[in-house]
Amino acid sequence: MTVTRESAPPTTRRGSVFERLATFSYRHRWSAVLLWIVVVAAATGASTAVGSAYHNDFSLPGTDSQAARTVLESHGSAQATDATLQIVVKDEKGVREKTVHARVEGLLDRVEGLPGVTDVRGPYEDGAAVSADGTVGYATVTLDGEAANTDRTEVLKIIETVRAAQGDGLTAAVGGDAARGAEEGGGGAAEGAGMLGALVILVFLFGSLVAASLPVVTAVFAVGSSIGLIALASHLADVADFTPPVMMLVGLGVGIDYALLIFSRYRGELLQGAEPEQATRTSLDAAGRTVFFAGCTVIIALMGLVALGLGSLQGVALAVALTVLVTMAASLTLLPALLGIFGRRIQRQVAGRAAKAESRGRVEGARWRSWATAVQKRPWAALLVSVAALGALAAPALDLRLGFADAGNDAPAKSSRQAYDLLAEGFGPGFNGPLIVVVDSSAGGGERGEGGERAGNELRRVLENTDGIAAATAPIPTKDAAVSTVIAFPDSAPQAEATSELVDRLRSDVLPPLERTTGADLLVGGPTAATEDFASTVSDRMPLFVAIVVGLSALLLLLVFRSVLIPVKAAVLNLVSIGAALGVITLVFQHGWFGVQPGPIEAFIPVMIFAIVFGLSMDYEVFLLSRIHEEWERTKDPQGAVREGLAATGKVITAAAAIMIVVFAAFVLSPDRMLQQFGLGLAVAILLDAVVIRCLIVPAVMQLLGRRAWWLPAPLRRILPEVRLEHH
Repeated sequence: MTVTRESAPPTTRRGSVFERLATFSYRHRWSAVLLWIVVVAAATGASTAVGSAYHNDFSLPGTDSQAARTVLESHGSAQATDATLQIVVKDEKGVREKTVHARVEGLLDRVEGLPGVTDVRGPYEDGAAVSADGTVGYATVTLDGEAANTDRTEVLKIIETVRAAQGDGLTAAVGGDAARGAEEGGGGAAEGAGMLGALVILVFLFGSLVAASLPVVTAVFAVGSSIGLIALASHLADVADFTPPVMMLVGLGVGIDYALLIFSRYRGELLQGAEPEQATRTSLDAAGRTVFFAGCTVIIALMGLVALGLGSLQGVALAVALTVLVTMAASLTLLPALLGIFGRRIQRQVAGRAAKAESRGRVEGARWRSWATAVQKRPWAALLVSVAALGALAAPALDLRLGFADAGNDAPAKSSRQAYDLLAEGFGPGFNGPLIVVVDSSAGGGERGEGGERAGNELRRVLENTDGIAAATAPIPTKDAAVSTVIAFPDSAPQAEATSELVDRLRSDVLPPLERTTGADLLVGGPTAATEDFASTVSDRMPLFVAIVVGLSALLLLLVFRSVLIPVKAAVLNLVSIGAALGVITLVFQHGWFGVQPGPIEAFIPVMIFAIVFGLSMDYEVFLLSRIHEEWERTKDPQGAVREGLAATGKVITAAAAIMIVVFAAFVLSPDRMLQQFGLGLAVAILLDAVVIRCLIVPAVMQLLGRRAWWLPAPLRRILPEVRLEHH
């Protein structure tokens, strides 16, 4: 029997997961918005009630500095804790002068009575705590806890007390890592400036404040809930205290970016006559796939950081990955709900603006189509000039020196910087970064106490005769006579390259012969040596990290585009843009361009920038190439596919990049040097990726490759599953 079309039971195509999610969120819009409000309120309320427990853990098992710290802790040494402050005083009359002496003692008595202070050792108890000319002295304040995790309000109270004691020729300041941490600010007004700049760009792009606000609102909801969740998670895992501003930096940029990609497709569907609900489903089914793929790529890249095993950096990676995950969820659920609420209004505004553009003779994507045609006419020129420019920017990164900024990089108005300068003036630049050399004779057996003392004295003699060391203290005993420490003061500042070379020379040339003659283990520790170990470990493990991230990302692109050359091209171009961004950071922060205080690049900045930028650049890669691939599948015309792909996505990619650049660059205004480096690096990388790579190099390379761009060997074609991003 023949079944007629009229008598056949109605069939409906089962939509994709993204389409069904969009439909649910659209039809239950108020419930979806209410649910997100509850999530943000609950996360914020819980984190406010419980508080955060951010903890900086930069320990590196297997390094000399960590081994030294472990030995000191197990043998009860005072040098095992870095929870100390230095109160540095200066008076031209001399700190031993009677009236100055009385003022300093009174100040130290007041400090000793403050909360969080367990001990104060004044400059008059140790003759070495007063400079040779007698004008500068320092007191050591022992705090309850570790320097990286002390109570900020208690340290600020100490700083205020010391500042209040100044005057009548007496200068006083507070130094130490705990003081630096207490005086550091977060992003300041950077987050607000970034969001305002993004909103302005979106208004110009869509011509409507309501339409422009939706991506910003989505990002704010995502970031707000993420901050609360991470504050709660800090009680369960080591999460560094600089994580929240980094999360906001990435969350705002990524959140606005993802929402913009979906909203731009939504706008395009409205222009083609679709109703708001259908436009929402189609935009989520198409752009939502791209957002999901891009978000997964960023998360994979961040998970690569876990493989580095770098203490708190693992917590930062997990926190930022969670932020991206929540942001992705907000883009796929909250944004469709908001489109359901404001869809009709946006539809009228889009139609009105389109009518005005049509009356003026404007054609959507015409300028980008012309640009692609111009690049395709001279592909070699566009390719060679672009690669040469990126190579020139990346060249300074070959001289990249990792480390951590110290108080010498702080603003002159900060107490920590003033104390740093006073100590350098009175005792030499190396006094701000002493090396703690541990003498451990416990493994040798025999006369442990006598052997430890003899080894310590011999160590001091050798250190005092070593080039690059200004002075060394007598051995400082621990509770166990077999272990002692000798503190060596370099001639150079803590972050100077000469100090790094000194640490390497001590470990490789100076101390090994002494270990053989004394039978003791000699370990170079202390904050300065730990910084060198951290930077060295990052450098050593970077190749593994890059291989993991690039390999997994290339595999995903291979599955999506079923091409061998596309993933190779994407990986190479992303590496070049990231290298150029690191080169710019090197010029500005290491070499001191534009008046910036020169110093090393924060040791974890390159890996964090690599992870985030590599994932974000894949966002644009997928968004552009998916449209090119869609045209290629339809027409089999490689040149025409590139033109149409760029015409369809060029405006959105440029706007999304401009928004991310504004958000990231706003953090250059932050008072924190680490956030400045992070913001500048991300902004430069996104600028180069969107302008030079997507608008010049990709069209040129695709033109030169032609049909070969989509080549896939037959054996791979048979075994690879088919994963589609295009809407059908």
